[in-house]
Amino acid sequence: MPKQVGDLVLYSVDDLHEQLGLSKMTIRAYLRDGKIRARKLGVKWYVTEDALREYFGESSRSNSTKAPKKPKNYRYVVKGINDLVSEQEECATIQETINCIEEQAIVSLFQVAIMNQDTDEVVELIKARDFLERHQ
Repeated sequence: MPKQVGDLVLYSVDDLHEQLGLSKMTIRAYLRDGKIRARKLGVKWYVTEDALREYFGESSRSNSTKAPKKPKNYRYVVKGINDLVSEQEECATIQETINCIEEQAIVSLFQVAIMNQDTDEVVELIKARDFLERHQ
């Protein structure tokens, strides 16, 4: 059963498993890969209704009344996904990040952390190959 916090409705992995009929492993993979925006609180992932609408290609009902968002200031950290690859490089632009990824011998061993420069919060964690597909 989803949790209600004020106007915010939060769905756990268990809620999505029951309602969508996907395995919990698949849902967690989508969350880790950034396919569905989510936040981890303690040891549990939570997804908002807006994140689900975004995933399924619907715009939020409240977006039409909101003022346009100003562009965010991001930085990109390209890093290895396991202990075998300990490299990490910080990039300021998407193009710089693409160049950094393309320099790697095995792209599948890397991921990109998209970070808000103001708060140092990780906005999205995405596989390097998916980052290239999205931005090329």
